[in-house]
Amino acid sequence: MSMPWHQSLRIARYLLAQKLRRRSKFPLIVELEPLFACNLGCPGCGKIQHPASVLKQRMPVEQAINAIEECGAPMVSIAGGEPLMHPEIDTMVNELVRRKKYVFLCTNAALLRRKIDKLDLRPSRYFAFAVHVDGLRERHDTAVAKEGVFDEVMEAIAELQRRGFRVTTNTTVFNTDTPQTLIDVLDFLNDDVGVDEMMVSPAYAYEKAPDQEHFLGVQETRELFRKAFAGGNRKRWRLNHSPLFLDFLEGKVDFGCTAWGVPSYSLFGWQKPCYLMSDGYASTYAELVETTDWESYGRGRDPRCANCMAHCGYEPTAVLATLGSLKESLRAAKGL
Repeated sequence: MSMPWHQSLRIARYLLAQKLRRRSKFPLIVELEPLFACNLGCPGCGKIQHPASVLKQRMPVEQAINAIEECGAPMVSIAGGEPLMHPEIDTMVNELVRRKKYVFLCTNAALLRRKIDKLDLRPSRYFAFAVHVDGLRERHDTAVAKEGVFDEVMEAIAELQRRGFRVTTNTTVFNTDTPQTLIDVLDFLNDDVGVDEMMVSPAYAYEKAPDQEHFLGVQETRELFRKAFAGGNRKRWRLNHSPLFLDFLEGKVDFGCTAWGVPSYSLFGWQKPCYLMSDGYASTYAELVETTDWESYGRGRDPRCANCMAHCGYEPTAVLATLGSLKESLRAAKGL
């Protein structure tokens, strides 16, 4: 695991504080969606399938900050939609960083180079760009349904690195991927591009996604990651995941979903039960926790969860399991 030590220690202290307070449900990182609009129309994404009136909306900065303050999460992933289309995204980031929240600005990076000089953003230990890279040139451009995006993304990453920003990546895996295509893109990002950290996750089968044919099943996911991680690959890649979550992807362990650990806050409020499914909304995180029937969700409980192995549901479970075991804590510290 390649998370910076100061961040790892901060998260460990936070988790210990929740345990001492005997708080059974708490957020680890919030998926903050201040808009749904996007400049791309990826066929595997259902997030932009909203009416035009909703796509025009932008969350006020104060509303976003109040939600994060209310729940107390130490980390925030700003997603969407495309956050760079929000007119006050830099103000939002800076307010969260000022409060010493670890902020990841998720972006497809296609707009980044033309906007970067207009944004009041500075390198910080609390801030990183999280750029979506779903494969090498041909695979990535197919995933975003637009030619030339991969090359633009690589130029954008180089520019961010030149300016001193931390750059992480997020790679979503579909059944059109193979162990080798995953190895190729992670080798490229790790060794050639030199990004700070990388995340990987099987795609979730959004009901409204235009492409419903290329989502992975559980056994397909386990086989793909088992082969991709073979030969010590997962040890040398700078993956921003707990070792137990990587074990989970390979099928070495199995976990239940801990959706309340990575809640989603959007224009509509706190989304029930998670970032990937929408069964209503709550006005506060406390209401989300208290009114959601958590036992009804997860693989074997809700058919929509049958093939889900996404990090937003299972990484928190792995993190909590790591904290509860001295052996796993030492393993995580060593990055094994």
